Amino acid sequence: MAHFTKIFIAAALLSSVIFAASLQAQPYPNKAVRMIVPGAPGSAIDLRARQIATKLSEQWRQPVVVDNRPGAGGIIGTELAARAAPDGYTLIYGSIGTHSINASLYPKLPYDPVKDFSPITTVLIGPLLLVVNPKLPIKNIPDLLAYAKSTPGGLSYASSGSGQGSHLVGVMFNMQAKTELVHIPYKSQTAGLTDVISGQVGLMFDTPSTCMPHIQSGALRALATTRQKRFTPLPELPTIAEAGLPQFEMSVWGAMFAPAGTPTPIIEQLHADIAKALSAPDVRASILNVGQEPGNDRPEQLAAFVKAEVEKWRAVVKISGARAE
Repeated sequence: MAHFTKIFIAAALLSSVIFAASLQAQPYPNKAVRMIVPGAPGSAIDLRARQIATKLSEQWRQPVVVDNRPGAGGIIGTELAARAAPDGYTLIYGSIGTHSINASLYPKLPYDPVKDFSPITTVLIGPLLLVVNPKLPIKNIPDLLAYAKSTPGGLSYASSGSGQGSHLVGVMFNMQAKTELVHIPYKSQTAGLTDVISGQVGLMFDTPSTCMPHIQSGALRALATTRQKRFTPLPELPTIAEAGLPQFEMSVWGAMFAPAGTPTPIIEQLHADIAKALSAPDVRASILNVGQEPGNDRPEQLAAFVKAEVEKWRAVVKISGARAE
């Protein structure tokens, strides 16, 4: 009897080893994947992340669970992702804020946007549009430069808050144009835009989805786009670079990352699968409809881009004096 008991135990152990090995050999992913979103449900980044999560879940036939972790300028969710196991089962939807500006804005950032993540691919990228109140005698960038330099400190621009992209892009403009546009922070982008339309503030760098209706109605005048390439829905609109500041470039972007050390084969599969999701007609249409373009950079391209963005915004944040604790 003892002999048969030993055989039974040995067989059970062998079966468990074979079962564990078979699980490991199963293609990735073989269980639910968590996608951390460092923003609130219903926010722009949440809606985009959920769209990608749905497509990936359909491809994999595995749940992709969106985990909203808003707060502290995106730090709470981003730090959580940085500390997760690098096994492909935790992803994070990062942005210009979490993976570039925060590195300089927060003196004690609990993660490194370059060292703590494995880049996968850019999801979307787009411009801000420089808009002015149409009652101002400013129809283009040369007009703006002339007006600003003739009235130092007499022209203001609105933003959604100190340290936000819509603030820092104005600092960059002042740096390169040698102007003195005065920053007026608001609690929201909408509040700032309302005061530009009413004439209480002169101009603003705003997202196309927010300001396009007002441009079309004549309540705002668009001067230029902040990217180095023209804005497809307004092809006649020059870039700021074309209009006199050749080094000027500012993009709003979102991208997918995994914790640093995630195996290369998994990163490659994630890149391919997210690219497939981005190529879906409904996903492309929804991205284009808000004035942005689908991404699909290679992981190494995204890595170089993030590194360059961190350095670019470090110089701008230093000049701005903006700090978040």
